[in-house]
Order: sequence, then C-alpha cells, then structure tokens
Amino acid sequence: MARAGVTTERLVRAGAELADEIGFDRVTPSELARRFDVKVASLYSHVRNAHDLRTRIALLALDELADRAAAALAGRAGREALVAFAGVYRDYAREHPGRFAAAQLRLDPETAAASAGVRHAQLMRAILRGYDLTGPDQTHAVRLLGSFFRGFVALEADGGFDHSPPASADSWTRLLDVLDSLLRDWPRP
Repeated sequence: MARAGVTTERLVRAGAELADEIGFDRVTPSELARRFDVKVASLYSHVRNAHDLRTRIALLALDELADRAAAALAGRAGREALVAFAGVYRDYAREHPGRFAAAQLRLDPETAAASAGVRHAQLMRAILRGYDLTGPDQTHAVRLLGSFFRGFVALEADGGFDHSPPASADSWTRLLDVLDSLLRDWPRP
C-alpha cells in the first residue's frame, strides 16, 4: 500500500526538483525515497523503475517548457517571436537546469509522439512561417534553431563563455540577430 501523501504526481515533481538541485543524471528512486523518507520499494507502486521516473520527469519538463513558450509567442511574429521563444528556453535552462536536461532525454517513438515535444516543433514551425519557410527548408531551420538553443544554453551553463569578453548575454543577442537575418534571407533552392 502506498504511503499517505505519496502520489505519482508528487514523486515526479519532487524528482524534477531534485534534478534541479543535484542534476538529472543523479536522480534515482533511491535518492527520491530518501527525500520522502520511504523505502525504495514503496515507490514502485507509483513508478515502474528508474527509467520510468526519468521519462516522467522529462515529460513534465517538456510540458512546462511548451506552456511557457506558447504563452511567450502569443501575438508575436518574426524576430519578436524568435527572440521570445529563445528567451524562454534560455530562462528555463537557467531556472531549472535539471529539468532542462530532462527535456533532452531521448524518448521512445510512441512516448515522444504523445509528448509536448510535438508542441515544441509546432511552435518553432509557427515562428518559421513568419519567415516564409516551408517544407524541407522549415525542417532544416527547426534543426538549426534547436541546435543553437540547446548548444548555447549548454555551453553557457558549463561556463564555456566565462573566459573572455564579451559577456554571453551580448553574444546571445548578437547571435539571435544573425539567426533572424539568416532566416529572412534563407537560401532557396
């Protein structure tokens, strides 16, 4: 029988908080059981195993991130939408480093198709319609933006930009200008 007050939702939220504190790669059922002061075995009435726990944290992070991105994009287009969307990713990664790492977890195809990851792609594609990109060009641009956001945020979090001026915030702004320009002048076949 599950301990009073322990629910799947509470476990996943606590796992997400733990990921932000100690890193997503260090979240385990054992760590979570210590947080709830329960035996590890009692968690298995709520999550199947460590992979299930990690997947649920990833799904929570994807949902949170998609909700924030959708709110930030409302009523925006073009460069303004691009900057708003990028800002959401960067801010989320800074506020929730463990959850942001969780959002990068490779999901099985069925889980991925039912996740908010689909909304992320739709939101990026909505931005790109403002740049008149369609078909394969739109897919290439989605991959470019995803690579840029993920790469910049990861390098910044790891201190990769701390060793030389200008500040990473200056580079972020400048690179978003470059992306905007590139998307406006996207080479057509």
